[in-house]
Amino acid sequence: MTDASSAPARTGWAVAALSLGTLLNPLNSSMIAVALVPLQRDFQVSVTTVTWVITSFYLASAAGQPLMGRFADRFGPRRLFLFGMLVVVLACALTPFSGSFAAVCAGRVALAIGTATAFPSAIAMLRTIAAHSSAGTPRLLGRIQIANTSGAAVGPVLGGALVTFLGWQAIFWVNVPLAVLAFVGVRFFAPRDAARERVPLRRVVAESDVPGILLFIATLTALLIFLLDLRPEPLWWLLPVVPIAGALFVWRELRTSHPFLDLRLLGANHRLLMVYLCFAVFNTVYYSAFFGLPQYLQEHSGYSAGVTGLLMFPLAAVTIAVTPLAARAIEGVGLRPTLLAGASALIVGAVLLGVAAATTAPWVVLLITAALGVPYCVVSIGMNQALYSAARPQDAGVAAGIFQTSRYVGAIVATTVLGLLFSTGTTPASWLAAVGVASALAVVHLCLLVFVRRRTQPGGAPGSAAEAAPS
Repeated sequence: MTDASSAPARTGWAVAALSLGTLLNPLNSSMIAVALVPLQRDFQVSVTTVTWVITSFYLASAAGQPLMGRFADRFGPRRLFLFGMLVVVLACALTPFSGSFAAVCAGRVALAIGTATAFPSAIAMLRTIAAHSSAGTPRLLGRIQIANTSGAAVGPVLGGALVTFLGWQAIFWVNVPLAVLAFVGVRFFAPRDAARERVPLRRVVAESDVPGILLFIATLTALLIFLLDLRPEPLWWLLPVVPIAGALFVWRELRTSHPFLDLRLLGANHRLLMVYLCFAVFNTVYYSAFFGLPQYLQEHSGYSAGVTGLLMFPLAAVTIAVTPLAARAIEGVGLRPTLLAGASALIVGAVLLGVAAATTAPWVVLLITAALGVPYCVVSIGMNQALYSAARPQDAGVAAGIFQTSRYVGAIVATTVLGLLFSTGTTPASWLAAVGVASALAVVHLCLLVFVRRRTQPGGAPGSAAEAAPS
């Protein structure tokens, strides 16, 4: 058996392991949705407080993804991926034994940091893996996209079963074997990183832009605390902190030679910037449904976590079934028409959510979640392809990290809105208000794709993925 003949098998195992690691972050971003009510009851916290188990994960992911992308480019994506899987194993083995809600949030932060290594590392490794095999980079990218897209969709179903039979602790334990499998697969089948300059720890810290990271987190955290504490008495002193911290963050990122978020890169690549903006708006809509619907079904309609997970199953099934078709549609009709179709389906899905205010009969919820699966997979895989087309190869890790940050900014906005609207009770009226916000943002998302035209990107072939991406 020659090395050449074994290359396809090694490539397949390597991509499978990378896909498994990539799946962990979106899986844990959604699996927690059906555990909110049990966590609220076990730790005796309010609806607003329990959302911090989600928000803490997203804050850490939003800050961690670009940083991990830079680390992947600097230290080697394979090395970083393996480190991240070890962090996941430790965090998920220990967090279930937490005795306080704050400790659970701390475990979620560690989990976010560990899983944040996977997607940037996988994107950065793709070209090297493709060079060692006969498979093209777009095909390998498609496999990772499917895992990244399907992970969030499967979350409520898996989470519901785990919470029902084993308790909320199981949504941490399930990550341990998955992370171990991903570690072993990449350790033995992924190509080794190219030799890199040995960098002293002091220089690593200096070039990690710690002030920028802290200002970024301070801006988001101050805004979230202010919004989530509007009732009963707003913390008015936090209001000026948001623009001040935000302005200092922008000033810092424009002045430093190693920015946490490369604002110059975004300013010079308008197409990439629009990919991030569209993806953030899309995820605000989607996570409003993803977190809002399970909470509404459990608190208003009295469904258990397990039944709620089953009612969300069509979303996962449709996502897994339609994602390959969406990938073929991009190849056949082009990226832009596929994204426009997905954005239109997103509006339909958002509006259909309003039916749950009148009835949450199982067959109605099943139809709603099935309808949501179509725009989720179509837009997600389309935006992944747009990212890959718009980013320069040398910026692959950082660009992928910022892309994930835009996902979590959208998710943070969604959880904040839900926390505000549900603070006085999860009722049909508050649900309709959430649906109204989601529907309006779905229209905004479509308008961004329709009215923001291609420009300043010469040299692309008409209809190519590069030119069809939002610009």
